[in-house]
Amino acid sequence: MKAIYALYVKPDQVQRAVDDLQAAGIADAQIEIVSSEPFEQYAFGQRDHETWMPWFAVTGAVIGFSAIYALMNYAQQAWPLNTGGMPILAVYPVVVPLFEMTMLGAVLATVGTLAVTARLGRGGGLYDPEVSDGKILVGVTNPSESDIPVIERSLVSAQIKRIQ
Repeated sequence: MKAIYALYVKPDQVQRAVDDLQAAGIADAQIEIVSSEPFEQYAFGQRDHETWMPWFAVTGAVIGFSAIYALMNYAQQAWPLNTGGMPILAVYPVVVPLFEMTMLGAVLATVGTLAVTARLGRGGGLYDPEVSDGKILVGVTNPSESDIPVIERSLVSAQIKRIQ
C-alpha cells in the first residue's frame, strides 16, 4: 500500500488538512485519520460514525431468543410429562434460559460486528508510533502520481496557521 501522511498536534490542523484534501478532489475513502482519542466535536470525527451494530445486536438477541424457545418447546413436546392440567411449556421455568440466550445472542452479535467493523485481524493500515504520544495522523492511501503534489501541498498548508 502506498500512502502519504502527515502528523498534527491540534485537531484544528487536522480539520484544515481534511478540508483541503476534499477541496483538492481526494475521495473520502482515500483519506485516513488515526488518533489516540476521539474528536467528535470536529467534522473529521464524524466520519464513519454510522454503524449497524445496534441492528445486529437486536437481530442476535431475536435469534438467541427464538432458538432457545424452539429448543425448549421441542424438548417439552417430545417428552411430555403429566403436568396436572398446567401448560406443557410453562412460563416461569423458561424465563431464565430465555433471558440468558437472548443476551448471549446480543453479545455475540455485538462482538462479531465490532470485530468486522474495526477491521480486527486484517493487518495494519496507516500508523506512526507518534500517534500513541497524542499526535493525529492524516494520510491518503493509494494516491495517483498526479495527485501527489496536491496532497503534499494540502498536508503542509494545514500545518501553517491561517489568519482569516
